[in-house]
Amino acid sequence: MVKFEKRRPTEEELKKLGVNNWGIWTKEVSEFDWEYDSPETFYVLEGEAEIVSGDEKIEFQPGDLVTCHEGVKCVWHVKKPIKKHYYFGKI
Repeated sequence: MVKFEKRRPTEEELKKLGVNNWGIWTKEVSEFDWEYDSPETFYVLEGEAEIVSGDEKIEFQPGDLVTCHEGVKCVWHVKKPIKKHYYFGKI
């Protein structure tokens, strides 16, 4: 099962997805456990972080659009304070 997906969307794609209407989440430098009970897609505005789940790891920074799939148990490592638009559910 693929746990994460990451890409660099165009401005047109972001508008089509309505990213500016999604919620905003911020977090200081930290480490915490998380489990996705539904898929989450987010667009990174500021900061840097990585998510580790078993032997799979994804790193992201401003401009990345990331999807974390339902059922993933992971550890977030926020390396630089992060700010992101987020959406829970299927897109």
